[in-house]
Amino acid sequence: MAPTKKIIVEGTKISFISKGDQDYLSLTDMLKAKDGDFFISDWLRNRNTVEFLGIWESVNNPDFNYGEFAIIKSQAGLNSFKISAKEWVQKTNAIGLKATAGRYGGTYAHKDIAFEFGMWINPKFKLYLIKEFQRLKEEEKSRIESGWDVKRMLAKVNYRIHTDAIKGHLIPQKISPKTSSHIYANEGDILNVALFGMSAKEWRDKNKGKEGNIRDYATVEQLVVLVNMESLNAQYIIDGFSQANRLAKLNGIAITQMKALINNPSIKKLEKSLNRDTSESSK
Repeated sequence: MAPTKKIIVEGTKISFISKGDQDYLSLTDMLKAKDGDFFISDWLRNRNTVEFLGIWESVNNPDFNYGEFAIIKSQAGLNSFKISAKEWVQKTNAIGLKATAGRYGGTYAHKDIAFEFGMWINPKFKLYLIKEFQRLKEEEKSRIESGWDVKRMLAKVNYRIHTDAIKGHLIPQKISPKTSSHIYANEGDILNVALFGMSAKEWRDKNKGKEGNIRDYATVEQLVVLVNMESLNAQYIIDGFSQANRLAKLNGIAITQMKALINNPSIKKLEKSLNRDTSESSK
């Protein structure tokens, strides 16, 4: 795994690795901010450190080796006791620390543990570390949400035209809001089925646990086609085509347009722009 992001705390550059939704900060980098000779093994040999690591693993790691931990804990604090991060991981099957080799080699710790390690640098360093890390994560979250907003905005182009056509030509007079909203939902699913091959509900059933909806996970090409289909469907409604007829027409159009847009230079340029907005914070 390679560091995807860096933060600077009181002039010290600290890299961290993202693994799923978990972040691991480099203790090796943090150590550069410590005055005098100090090693990670010095921190690990302390009894308070061992107890803290054991508690963290018991909460987060179902495969933690409590037998080996008990042995290490009984020896912690003794003058003769010494253990490296690699040995700690190998003996206890710990997941809170990671000893890596290669270009980005070093000792990494889960952010919970890294913040605790920051106190061993000095209390001020720990506070600035937490503050800077939280700032970066908030910025990252904002950029991701901004990228989603761009996609959603693109998908909503011509939405008013589409809904006005539905209201004027499909919804009977003096019906309840509940019935009206049901018709809108059906019309939205005509576009979903024509383009994605499934309704919104079918997508949710197949992607339980994911946030958002089917259109939030659409490609740029699909979103462009969706915009075009909304306008076409609105006109088909005005012209009096049945739902079945419109679905067949829209599906054929989706296939044709997707073929034309695949590898289109302009689309690729737009896609790179969107990706840059959501990933720039990681540089």
